[in-house]
Amino acid sequence: MRVAAPGRAWPNELISGTDPVVRLRPISRRDASAWRSARRRNALWLARWDATAPPGADPRPMSFRALVRRLQLAARQGTTYPFVVEVDGRFAGQVSVNNIVRGSAQFASVGYWIDHEFAGRGVIPRAVAMVIDHCFFVAGLHRIEICIRPENTNSLRVVEKLGIREVGYAPNFLHIDGEWRDHRIFAVTKEEAPRGVLVRLEEHDPA
Repeated sequence: MRVAAPGRAWPNELISGTDPVVRLRPISRRDASAWRSARRRNALWLARWDATAPPGADPRPMSFRALVRRLQLAARQGTTYPFVVEVDGRFAGQVSVNNIVRGSAQFASVGYWIDHEFAGRGVIPRAVAMVIDHCFFVAGLHRIEICIRPENTNSLRVVEKLGIREVGYAPNFLHIDGEWRDHRIFAVTKEEAPRGVLVRLEEHDPA
């Protein structure tokens, strides 16, 4: 994996692979057209897994400009790293490091989505592995968590490929697709991947 600015947690760019080339970079307002197009094309495919407003919350969708502004503010505060996923130079989705906690925890969670056009090519497992390694070896985090709905077989395959173990179960954990949904919890610590998660992926699935 190549890192644009070694030693800097954020902002940064991460690049890995040759076929395809997977590049992670900070989200920006320039992504508006590609982001909206991808979300429109994939609306039905992503709806089952998208976060929704719970009862009592503002149900109005956030504009892309407002979303980027909120993410960039959180990134400056050190609580999130919002990466865009590019495949061979094309916008393909997002991988975000969320809920970064420092102090004695040094913890974060990772979430992601991908355009259906790029699914099945190993893009998201590679992107998630890149982000986890960046969190461990550059950002100084100790534990990364991924929470997945039991029905989301595609995401379950991601953690399986990365060798990330299941550590718990959270009933009614997040409001997804209009209801509070249960989630399976997967986590990895730096000690469990001393050479990095990307190396583990490449050994498990060289293609």
